[in-house]
Amino acid sequence: MKKLRIFAALAVLCIGFTACSKIEQGVSENESSTSAQEETDEGAESKAEEQSQNKIMNPLTGEYGYNEDAVGKRPAAVMVSNIKAALPQYGIDEADIIYELPVEGGITRLMAVYADYTNMPNICSVRSCRYYYPKIAYGMDAFYCHWGSDKTIAMDTLNSLGIDRLDGNEASLGYGSVFQRDQQRAQSYATEHTGYLKGSEIPGAIEDLGYRTEINDANKDGAFRFNAPDSPEKPEGEECLTAKLDFSGAYFSTFEYDDENEIYKKYHSGNPHVDGVTGNQLEFKNVLALGTSVSVRSDGKLMDIGLDGGDGYYISQGAAEEISWKKESDGDPIKIYDDSGEEIKLNAGKTYIGLIKETSIEIE
Repeated sequence: MKKLRIFAALAVLCIGFTACSKIEQGVSENESSTSAQEETDEGAESKAEEQSQNKIMNPLTGEYGYNEDAVGKRPAAVMVSNIKAALPQYGIDEADIIYELPVEGGITRLMAVYADYTNMPNICSVRSCRYYYPKIAYGMDAFYCHWGSDKTIAMDTLNSLGIDRLDGNEASLGYGSVFQRDQQRAQSYATEHTGYLKGSEIPGAIEDLGYRTEINDANKDGAFRFNAPDSPEKPEGEECLTAKLDFSGAYFSTFEYDDENEIYKKYHSGNPHVDGVTGNQLEFKNVLALGTSVSVRSDGKLMDIGLDGGDGYYISQGAAEEISWKKESDGDPIKIYDDSGEEIKLNAGKTYIGLIKETSIEIE
């Protein structure tokens, strides 16, 4: 597979995204972008200091420095638009796990998962539910945050699961408090790309709705098993300096290995995938490319995605190992296994998980 080259024009575009980041942060009309950015910087400094002082493990990344008050609590999963017209998103740089799955029209949608629901950033642009996302979130015992849904199988799934959720389409589930419109972003984006989740409002909304905050037994030990943060291990497989998940001709995710920092940098359909507030390109310690069945439903529009299991790759430290994966039931999390059937330990760090047709995964 020919490696992607980032041309000068794309670099200028990326710089433009970064320059606009301060005005694209989700703030109300009564808040200033400057004060919001200062709060973000102070929060980052505080988080860095906390990480250097404790050995509490983040249950979704296996890294030390986790908020002691969030231990044993449920995570939150947020639907994020990934259509090119909505780029750059913001708040996704702080996600612990990002899922990417195809939706109708050849595009994809992200589900960003945050271990500590009490310290979430503002996230934009928030979009609607498709039935397979809440099933994944439910298996993680996560609060599910979305802005509407299709009125057929997605709504049926939400109702049948009884999942604890926040919905930007319903005043009783967060519209106007948790979910707002980014007024600055509205100056240059279509309305459907301006909906954002205000992270600071999440804890109060969860309390008001009376949702359980303690994690269930199936997830109390974390999303995955992890190697010690200071002892990463190279997967047993072929060299992997580039991985490409080809969701469609126009939408594909590419991961280039940064040997110096031992992480994979993500590209969105050929361009660096950046966060509009931090300006950072998304980086992952682990990439899970999970092969599954993908087909169009009988309505000729919505998608069916297999969630029972399949084969795929665990990619980390410059290598790709062939794996199998399973999701035993709606209430169980996704687990990954080596060729002997043993559950694999991931390296500590952020994880990207893409569900895609096996034939659309390329390793180089």
